[in-house]
Amino acid sequence: MTVDTAELETLRTPLLKFARLQLRNDAMAEDVVQETLIAALERPDRFAGQSSLKTYLTGILKHKIIDALRAGAREISLSHAGADDERTDDELFDALFDTTGHFRDKPRDWGDPDAVLRQKQFFEILELCVEKLPAKTGRVFMMREWLELDTDEICKELGVSTTHVWVMLYRARMRLRECLDLNWLGQSA
Repeated sequence: MTVDTAELETLRTPLLKFARLQLRNDAMAEDVVQETLIAALERPDRFAGQSSLKTYLTGILKHKIIDALRAGAREISLSHAGADDERTDDELFDALFDTTGHFRDKPRDWGDPDAVLRQKQFFEILELCVEKLPAKTGRVFMMREWLELDTDEICKELGVSTTHVWVMLYRARMRLRECLDLNWLGQSA
């Protein structure tokens, strides 16, 4: 099966968006997307058509992102996220609960989750919600859930403890739940 270059060009934008979400670096995102597209063009015979071209390219991109993250672990970054990011994240997270530790607002009924998952709009809203996460929290969530890295790899890449990774994953899931509750399920309420 051959790879259609026009279709590659239309898929470039969503691939770039995915890469930017994970890498949080425009230049690195551009590089991994270009490497992905080049890989698809150099070896079109590898695309057997058993999945959509987007799914095939996303699979290649996942591996390119993991390679970029591993290469980045060997480099020293001169820019660090400020402590204000985490403090703001803590304050936002704490605002979800009352003084007794219970949710301020009871979650809405999610209905039939399987039916919701099949809807394309759900994934678009989920992607927007992930973009709204604090940078480090969003990155940990994507490394774990989309890139399927194990906790030890995430800890090594980000230089944080296992406990901190699990706390950030918990916070990410809670914030995503709240965002989906407001922006997806809240539409019918």
